[in-house]
Amino acid sequence: MSALPAATPARTGWLRDLRRIATFTGKRLIALVLTVLVGVYLTILIANMGGQVDDLRMLQIRATVSEQVRADPSFFDMPSEERNELIERQVQLEVERRRLDEPFMVRSIDYLLQGMQLDLGRAEEMHSDSGSRDVYQIIVERLPATLLLFGTANLLVFFVSVWAALWLSRRYGSPTDRSVIALAPSSAAPGWFYGIFLILIFAFLVPVLPPGGMVDIPPPEDSWAYALSVMRHMVLPVTAMFISSIFISIYSWRTFFLIHSSEDYVEMARAKGLPSSLIERRYILRPTLSPIVTSFALMLIGLWSGAIILEQVFNWPGLGTLLFQAIGYRDTPVIIGSVVIFAYLLALTVFLLDILYAILDPRVRVGIEGDNR
Repeated sequence: MSALPAATPARTGWLRDLRRIATFTGKRLIALVLTVLVGVYLTILIANMGGQVDDLRMLQIRATVSEQVRADPSFFDMPSEERNELIERQVQLEVERRRLDEPFMVRSIDYLLQGMQLDLGRAEEMHSDSGSRDVYQIIVERLPATLLLFGTANLLVFFVSVWAALWLSRRYGSPTDRSVIALAPSSAAPGWFYGIFLILIFAFLVPVLPPGGMVDIPPPEDSWAYALSVMRHMVLPVTAMFISSIFISIYSWRTFFLIHSSEDYVEMARAKGLPSSLIERRYILRPTLSPIVTSFALMLIGLWSGAIILEQVFNWPGLGTLLFQAIGYRDTPVIIGSVVIFAYLLALTVFLLDILYAILDPRVRVGIEGDNR
């Protein structure tokens, strides 16, 4: 019987790299899950004011039940003592249904575990457009609108910024280059700030675009007409986010391109007579993709955090508007559910950034174990 062939060095190295990647990915996932866990639990404590919101809910329940009982004609002839007992029984049933008779710390742990599993329960005051009080359905109904708006704006900023930064890096010191540098501080203002002026100009002074909403009312029945209506309503919010981010992105990435375009290997490539397009793509753009992706991810996180105000300004029916409304209603399950979704979106952004680092930059190591073997 012949012996089994020994593993080749290439196969051994491949397996070792695979284990390192799996270990790195697992550690990053655990760290991100712990971060989301802490953030969600802090949100639960803040949303409930450490349990003090329960007192407000008790008062609200009692006032609502009392009003319903006293407004019901069938109870008009009931003696006041019996009516009060009826009110107390109904209040107690509602308190038990909402679990307000249990200690807040016990409920907070349950809220945390359910939220992390996306088992978000039922809303206390709000409902979806279809009438459902299931928090998951309420959020899923709003999530596509937020992803559509912010995804469109972010992709537009990314591709325009990369192209413009490359173009400006070839025209260092030109009037256009100096103009972009001068306009870079304008990105200090958030998107909703520019959105207010855009609404005043293009929705009221020159009424050519809708001031808010996602679609015309009533919505068009034809699918193409519906899509065109959504696109018209997206113009102002996308433009606001674009103006808020574009100049600082171009300035930052143009600086990366200028730094790498002066490297010795780029000068060597030019001396060899390589085409400028090939030099930009292979020797300038590729080495700068890591810092560009980092900058883009940080910008994306900043836009996610500003979704509440921006969507309120444009009356966009997304997660930001939903969270604002839930805070107004003190609807804790919806608040927690919205924050959980935002936390998962941010964690996913950071996780993808780590993976892209390892793909785009070969100098990035996913672990040091075995490097010197």
